[in-house]
Amino acid sequence: MNNLSIWLAVLTTVAMLLVYEIAQFILSQRNPTIIARTAHAHLREQWFEAISRQPNSEILAVQALRNSLMSTTVMASTAVLGLMGTVTLAAPSLNATFNHTATGLPLLTPKMVIELVLLALLFASLIASAMSIRYYSHVSFISSIPVGSAERQRWMPVGRVYVRRAGIMYSWALRHLILVAPLLASLLHPLAGPLVSAVVIALLYTLDRFDQKLQQP
Repeated sequence: MNNLSIWLAVLTTVAMLLVYEIAQFILSQRNPTIIARTAHAHLREQWFEAISRQPNSEILAVQALRNSLMSTTVMASTAVLGLMGTVTLAAPSLNATFNHTATGLPLLTPKMVIELVLLALLFASLIASAMSIRYYSHVSFISSIPVGSAERQRWMPVGRVYVRRAGIMYSWALRHLILVAPLLASLLHPLAGPLVSAVVIALLYTLDRFDQKLQQP
């Protein structure tokens, strides 16, 4: 493959993922009920409100949040391992590119673009996971406050917001890990990037749809 073909393949891979995510964001703003991530965020809010009306439900709430914390922690660990591995593999080529340039400016290559985007996705997944853990931890404390107490009522608005944010951060962390697949395919072969991107987008499209008919009237 010539350099132009490689550039087109790499840019197509990145553009397909970016356009899909922008489209999903626009849809979530226009009609949140048909997008899974926003519908699930509303579900978490309703769960917190319902559990906060049931006496003696503090242990049940904390156990449910603990499961979410464990899942998010595993995802954060995965992002850290992926980030460390990517840095180890990409550091030599990035260092050579930045240090051996006649003009003093780095020579941008398709491989460098893929490596930088890959690092950005893994780092974003790590940050989103860490923020999700932070919010879930705070909600755990709020949920352990006895139902009906003045303190529980005072912190109810905070808990409702935090449980929603925790779920959204978890969703972004998982999504960023999934989007790593097309980039890894591009590193193996540039033409594999667009093909894997199409497969990942088709998979995400089915997962991002929320069927309102599943809800009971």
